[in-house]
Amino acid sequence: MLLINKPSGPTSHDIVDEVRKITKERRVGHAGTLDPFAEGLLIVLVGREETKQQSKFLSMDKIYEAVLVLGEERDTHDLTGLPVKSKFSISNFQFSNNFQIPISKIKKVLKQFEGEQLQIPPQFSAKKVKGKKAYELARQGKKVELKPKQVKVYWIKLLKYKKRTPPSYKTTADCAELKLRLKVSSGTYIRALARDIGRTLGTGAYVKELRRTQIGEYKLKNADTIQSLQKKYTNGKKQ
Repeated sequence: MLLINKPSGPTSHDIVDEVRKITKERRVGHAGTLDPFAEGLLIVLVGREETKQQSKFLSMDKIYEAVLVLGEERDTHDLTGLPVKSKFSISNFQFSNNFQIPISKIKKVLKQFEGEQLQIPPQFSAKKVKGKKAYELARQGKKVELKPKQVKVYWIKLLKYKKRTPPSYKTTADCAELKLRLKVSSGTYIRALARDIGRTLGTGAYVKELRRTQIGEYKLKNADTIQSLQKKYTNGKKQ
């Protein structure tokens, strides 16, 4: 088992391919996908016996750090998506020159999302709908109906509240941002959580940055980058 610090950009499968090249082992898999834009801890299982243990790691709780941008919704609920017209979009949201969301309201809303809850996965996800992945249908412009799933948010901590700077609100760079640390059960979509938090606040939201820092007892601080892992192996064998 390897702990890898995935950078933003490559897919989780790209990381698996790199580990295959480094270890010279064909039987390699990961235990929990990170979206391409996301970074942080990825558990990579190497060899027949380790890959058999995948379900054990998939079921572990996870800790993330996320930056949410308020004032706009996007179709993917993250920075890679396209802005969508809704009652939460910037063009429809009535900001005043001194607009600020009270931090007390933000904390109250975040508290509402702690505990067990039903969460509707994002349309742009790998969830299967009649044998096809939801994101494949979404890219074709088809409406995807996904069933809610029971998840648990153990806690949410507000690390930073960056208030918007009036008077401009024509770009998301001028919107408020929330930096959060949160612990969630397996299967929880942070993008969906951001969507729901934004709608409850009445502003809309999407995830600008996402970093996974812990899976079960395994921590990001103990992970290798692909570059540092390469230095530990010679001809597929660990030095």
